[in-house]
Amino acid sequence: MIFSSITFLYFFIPTVILLYFILPAKAKNLLLLIASLFFYAWGEQLLVFLFIASIFVGWVLGLGIEKKRTCTMGKVLLWFSVAFDLGILIYFKYTDLFIQSFNQITGLSIPLLKIALPIGISFYTFQLLSYEIDVYRGTVPAQKNFIDFATYVAMFPQLIAGPIVRYSDIENQLKIRSYSFEKAALGIRRFVIGFGKKVLIANVLGEIATHFRASTQPSVLFYWMYAVSFMLQIYYDFSGYSDMAIGLGKIFGFDFNENFNYPYISKSITEFWRRWHISLGSWFRDYVYIPMGGNRKGIFRQLINIFVVWMLTGFWHGAAWNFLLWGIFYAILLMIEKLFLKKWLDNHPVAGHLYTIIFVLFGFVLFNANSLKQTATDIGGMIGIGNLPLTSFETLYYLKSYALIFITGIIGTTPLIKNCWNKIKNTTFAAIAEPVLLAIILILGTAYLVDGSFNPFLYFRF
Repeated sequence: MIFSSITFLYFFIPTVILLYFILPAKAKNLLLLIASLFFYAWGEQLLVFLFIASIFVGWVLGLGIEKKRTCTMGKVLLWFSVAFDLGILIYFKYTDLFIQSFNQITGLSIPLLKIALPIGISFYTFQLLSYEIDVYRGTVPAQKNFIDFATYVAMFPQLIAGPIVRYSDIENQLKIRSYSFEKAALGIRRFVIGFGKKVLIANVLGEIATHFRASTQPSVLFYWMYAVSFMLQIYYDFSGYSDMAIGLGKIFGFDFNENFNYPYISKSITEFWRRWHISLGSWFRDYVYIPMGGNRKGIFRQLINIFVVWMLTGFWHGAAWNFLLWGIFYAILLMIEKLFLKKWLDNHPVAGHLYTIIFVLFGFVLFNANSLKQTATDIGGMIGIGNLPLTSFETLYYLKSYALIFITGIIGTTPLIKNCWNKIKNTTFAAIAEPVLLAIILILGTAYLVDGSFNPFLYFRF
């Protein structure tokens, strides 16, 4: 089940919200847990048992780690928990990649296991790891109530594609949180905005890639249209999902941290990664980069730490070597900025913004390729390799057809709309216009879904 589906919008979530506000406070977490497991099992009928088992083991290990934290056994339990969580993630996500790579190197033909990837496993694994590590560090107490702990891990608003919610951020909210019709209204507003970003912008931009791959008239301009459309699509897809997750959290009284902050206005790659997928970046910073020494052991060690973190970040995103290269690509850029380039970029913001957009654009071409060969073909097409024409009749047709969505998408990546709204939000016009606009977004998005059009979530594959 996905947020942008008729089943979720008009059956699942209204039922859950109605029951949530009817039931007494003591029953609310249990309702959220049952609803979350049902939500997960909708698409993962068998793997939901693996999910439940992972939650139970994490809960038991958390209790053991806290009890033995000051002695050697505490560290043993911590390392066991890390090995257990990462072992499951590696088995389900990377086994076939390793077998395939081994076959290519050795010439053997070991059959692939064709293991189904559990939805959201990368996200909930990191939540379990952060909890267990924080318990060992003594920064949070172990959760004694299994229902509350399971609710934290399984909570359906952020289960499938984040943001990665740390236990320390909502520890108190699991027991005591404020929920009201006013806060629910704010949550619905945020959800509808995210729904519109996903369905009315990201999905339409995704159609361009479909047309591009099916094209018999490739051109340099068409390659650039494809690259820009995917760069915009992945932003609206993932930030739209995060908006919906944050909005749903508010409906149930939870305050999740922001996950995006206008990343495409950045003036360096360093700034970009402080604004994009914030929960993932901060997770790697606090649980990998800083424990490795961060910037405390000299510049050479810091560069090694950056390289390792970004190799892991790339590999976290998917079981393909292009993701690893994507991580290395950003590691190199970040190391160059750390050595000398960042100071120059800070003093030349226009050049810095152009530099950032270009490298992020090429980075997403690498990110979205099905193979390294396709990466080379796509980048080659963008720079005119292969005697491609600059444009074609088909290219101009699609450029004209999607011009409005390109313009809308580009404007929406800046704070312009938000700033304009802030100037009028307390006026009578805004009070009337806001519910009307939200209703229009919901109606148009629903019509798009009923039509049965293109409707994937890009981050489900991770």
